[in-house]
Amino acid sequence: MNIFRLTGDLSHLAAIIILLLKIWKSRSCAGISGKSQVLFALVFTTRYLDLLTSFISLYNTTMKIIYIGCAYATVYLIYMKFKATYDGNHDTFRVEFLVVPVGGLSFLVNHDFSPLEILWTFSIYLESVAILPQLFMISKTGEAETITTHYLFFLGLYRALYLINWIWRFYFEGFFDMIAIVAGVVQTILYCDFFYLYVTKGESFAFFLTLLIFTKKVQPFLKHLGDKCCKTCILCFLM
Repeated sequence: MNIFRLTGDLSHLAAIIILLLKIWKSRSCAGISGKSQVLFALVFTTRYLDLLTSFISLYNTTMKIIYIGCAYATVYLIYMKFKATYDGNHDTFRVEFLVVPVGGLSFLVNHDFSPLEILWTFSIYLESVAILPQLFMISKTGEAETITTHYLFFLGLYRALYLINWIWRFYFEGFFDMIAIVAGVVQTILYCDFFYLYVTKGESFAFFLTLLIFTKKVQPFLKHLGDKCCKTCILCFLM
């Protein structure tokens, strides 16, 4: 395992722990998109079904179990334990516009037409867009706590490090996975403005500028998905 994959995994773990601690210590899930967290739980469940069929290493197995456990713990805190603090009125992104196309694409473009491989491919595609409900919620409310910006930062850092990991593996191991790379690029792009401004301008100013950029560029399209669909969403976006 190279250093970029290791630090990517740790960044991913840090993001998950930051979010869990935020919810637990504040006894509130205000500002957190439950829909994004459900999508991430679905991502980990469909990706790590190989836990039942194969063993790669203790590290690999441990991290997979932690990811799955933390994902469902987050969903439990949002929808059960602290349900009264969940802002469902603003968490209105229509996730079927993500899950259905991603499901179809995973059947059409995959490495091998087998159940486990299709589900793994589905998880890769879905992870690349699973953060959209959270970004839409932020754009809709116009605010985010500092801890939420830390969470988004570490998620973006995780994807950026994994892209470097793929480059490293291509040059030094001859390994190339087009599906994972393309999905990783899409996911990283969603974080790019936020990541750059967070680092160079400071978190509060970064969030303010990122919110303006995100709202101006993406909100017209997301509004269709979050509210009632006009049935021509893609055409409206392209026009």
